[in-house]
Amino acid sequence: MKRAFPVMAVLFCCMIFCMTGCGSSEKSDSGAKEEKTVKKQEQQNEKEEEKESEKEPEILQFVDVYGQQYSVEINQNIAKKQYNDTLFIHDGDRLTYADEKYTSRLGIDVSYHQGEIDWKKVKAAGYDFAFIRIGYRGYAEAGTVNADIRFDEYIQQAQNAGLDVGVYFFSQAVNEEEAREEAKFVLDHLSGYNLQLPVVFDPESILDDDARTDHVSGEQFTKNTEAFCSAIEAAGYDAMIYSNMLWEAYELDLEKLSAYPVWYADYELKPQTPYHFEVWQYTNQGSVDGINGRTDINIQLIEKPSK
Repeated sequence: MKRAFPVMAVLFCCMIFCMTGCGSSEKSDSGAKEEKTVKKQEQQNEKEEEKESEKEPEILQFVDVYGQQYSVEINQNIAKKQYNDTLFIHDGDRLTYADEKYTSRLGIDVSYHQGEIDWKKVKAAGYDFAFIRIGYRGYAEAGTVNADIRFDEYIQQAQNAGLDVGVYFFSQAVNEEEAREEAKFVLDHLSGYNLQLPVVFDPESILDDDARTDHVSGEQFTKNTEAFCSAIEAAGYDAMIYSNMLWEAYELDLEKLSAYPVWYADYELKPQTPYHFEVWQYTNQGSVDGINGRTDINIQLIEKPSK
């Protein structure tokens, strides 16, 4: 019996070692398995990210007003339009749109070129809003800023006839300082008026003549747009950007201007842009009762109240 005690002690110690040592091994194995699982998941995520980056870019084919074709990569970081293009229904000069989320209404945009306007007839013809040119900068070297000579007449008569009104400024700013000068001009001339729609920055190209903005870069146009719009919004008005597919593709960086809604111009049967817009100028050859000659007609897409 004296010799049995050490043997029993050894057996007891072995049992203790197995209970502790083996348990530690199991825990160690479990941790290693978890680490391997995490690494595998990370590797899988990396592979999926690589596949995403290797995807072919999405290319948009579009035409300008002269029918010239263009191809451009779609920027996936810019909000896309939510409209179903097949639901834009043309009936002569009139256009409608309706789906589960959006409804629409029609409006016009005018400058002094439209001459005398019978705004009551415009309203009776089913047009509910108007964008009126408040002013413009000349495209010659001097680049003077001018008021539209019919602005006051148009805005007063349009609102009296029951139309909602916004304004636009035809810009030829070559830098941010000039863009802010244009914004100040607009704000000064809006004194005493209430608007139902935004103030629009309209940086158009001059297609049939030399212009002071011919050599302004897209980066600078984007800076000018931000300078104008931020000044307008700082004064308590809503700002909007007038654009077309050429400008969205090659001039304005809409990713940097995402805070502002877009008034999109395109005279094709369907809007070619993949990006979101709130107003579509769909023709510049419309016939509207109350206006002599042709004029621009627009459709505004209005989100329905959530139920």
